[in-house]
Amino acid sequence: MDPSPRSGRLLVATPTIADPNFERAVVLVLEHDPEGTLGVVLDRPSDVEVAAVLPAWVGLIAAPSVMFTGGPVQREAVVAVARRAPDAPVEIGGYRPITDTLGVVDLTAEPADIAPHITAMRCFAGYGGWTSGQLVSEIRAGAWWVVDGLDDDVVDREPAELWRRVLRRQPGQRSWFATYPADPVVN
Repeated sequence: MDPSPRSGRLLVATPTIADPNFERAVVLVLEHDPEGTLGVVLDRPSDVEVAAVLPAWVGLIAAPSVMFTGGPVQREAVVAVARRAPDAPVEIGGYRPITDTLGVVDLTAEPADIAPHITAMRCFAGYGGWTSGQLVSEIRAGAWWVVDGLDDDVVDREPAELWRRVLRRQPGQRSWFATYPADPVVN
């Protein structure tokens, strides 16, 4: 398995992570370069409706239409990730691709200009950030598994089950962790 955390891949927290920000988290890597890594946690919905924060974008938001807690860094900042429509042009104003089908949306753009080109979007308050070499060290220490994601992972309708679903579809023994109990002592 390729352990490199490049843009568009998923970081899946191993059971060894005890940090509540990342425990059983699935993180979409938005950027990874020699200076560091930036990503958003895909499975932490909040109670805040997108309509209360970004009313102009509500029509593009995938269910559940709430803000997600993207990570512990700059929680007042909003990062939007969208799935590009299959027939959309590769270059879209206000949209920066991270994979062939996923990209980050500039929320200062006009929603009407982007709407015809995307199929669904999710908004994240904050993000996860790692300094140069930090994430690679955490991966080597066994804190994260790096796996390929599916486009639907970003807009999953049941985010509470995403960690288990991503692990379940992995090859070999890694899939066994999908049934790992939240508290192994109680097992």
